Amino acid sequence: MSNTFSDNSQIGVVSTFAELVHTDFKGEMNALCWYRNLDGDFNEIVAQLHLKENITEVYPEDLQALQLSEKGNKAREIILNDLQLLTDFGASPSLNLLKCYDRDDEFDFISTDVYSFHVDRSPIATDTFLCTYHGASSDIISNSQAEQKILVPEIRTKLKELYDGPEEEFENFLKENYFDLHYQLHPNAEPINLGLGHLWRLAVDHPKQQVQPCIHRAPVENEGEYRLLLIC
Repeated sequence: MSNTFSDNSQIGVVSTFAELVHTDFKGEMNALCWYRNLDGDFNEIVAQLHLKENITEVYPEDLQALQLSEKGNKAREIILNDLQLLTDFGASPSLNLLKCYDRDDEFDFISTDVYSFHVDRSPIATDTFLCTYHGASSDIISNSQAEQKILVPEIRTKLKELYDGPEEEFENFLKENYFDLHYQLHPNAEPINLGLGHLWRLAVDHPKQQVQPCIHRAPVENEGEYRLLLIC
């Protein structure tokens, strides 16, 4: 399979949905890509949808109500099929029309919003699935090219200044405020852009996880352009 991801040890590349959900993460591999070149006009769908807030969930009936060209209809069928595949698998996919996410600007030395490189955590065994159909797409980074922000000395010092509880509960404070989920890239780190149309499965931090969770971030949106994103 000719693609831009197959020579990267962090990424496993598959050609079917069944492979995507049944291939085990192992070693450095904590991201799986169902690599696809989608044929359809997703821009036509975005142009007809109505943004109610910065993030608007789009339901299958919303898609069905659109009057689309042949190319637009092809894009709609792809999205509906992806939603159905994930639902049948037992996931709870959400299709979002996105202008932007909320920013976290409470502290100037650490950010905990989705634009910061971070991992997802769950109390149960699960994975993150995502596919960008239109607009800017997410990035991932190898775990070897980043470190937890809470381990960066100057950030840790400021977090300790912020904290006013007993020393033995400091680590719990970091977890409760999600500071431990966020990462800082090493100099010369090279993020990998996930591209358009590929359906991704990313490893999550949970008790049964056999690999390191996948570090990722939401992209800064392109000026004047909405994103159409499937995520669960």
